[in-house]
Amino acid sequence: MQRRLFSREFKLEAVQLVTERGVAVAQAARDLDVAESVLRRWIRDVASDAKHAFPGHGQVRPEQQEIDRLRREVAKLRAERDILKEAAAYFARDAI
Repeated sequence: MQRRLFSREFKLEAVQLVTERGVAVAQAARDLDVAESVLRRWIRDVASDAKHAFPGHGQVRPEQQEIDRLRREVAKLRAERDILKEAAAYFARDAI
C-alpha cells in the first residue's frame, strides 16, 4: 500500500474545520478519510508554528536550516582536526 500525500492547503483546511468551525476531531477525520492521530498532529503542528507548518517540497524550517549548517561545519572541523593530528604525528616522527 502506498503512502498518501496531502497538500499543505488540504492540511490547513482540515485544521480550520476543527479549530474554526468546531467540528469534532473524530468526525472531521472520518469525513476526510484520514486517521484521527494524523489530524491531531496537523492541529498540533499548526498550533506550534502556523507559518512554518507543513514545509514540504524542499522548504525547510529556519531551525532545521541552522542545524544542517552546523552539522556540515562540525564535519568540516573534524576533518581538519584529523588532518592536523596526522600532520603533527608525521612531523613528530621526523624530529626524533
